[in-house]
Amino acid sequence: MAEVQNKLPENISGKFYVDNQCIDCDVCRDTSPENFTRNDENGYSYVHKQPETIEEFELCKEAREICPVEAIGDDGN
Repeated sequence: MAEVQNKLPENISGKFYVDNQCIDCDVCRDTSPENFTRNDENGYSYVHKQPETIEEFELCKEAREICPVEAIGDDGN
């Protein structure tokens, strides 16, 4: 499970975040490309845009649920 104290610094502030467990598998970027992007230099994903629509919210939630290492967190807000 993602832990807020391990949140990657590139994450934009808001409900969803990626922590340092990310293995750069592409699942979140494939599922919700509007919200997740890749740090090419270090090889991990992060949230570059918080969801603004119901559809984006649902896709972020889906990405969190299918992340193979549970690196996507939801701060509960």
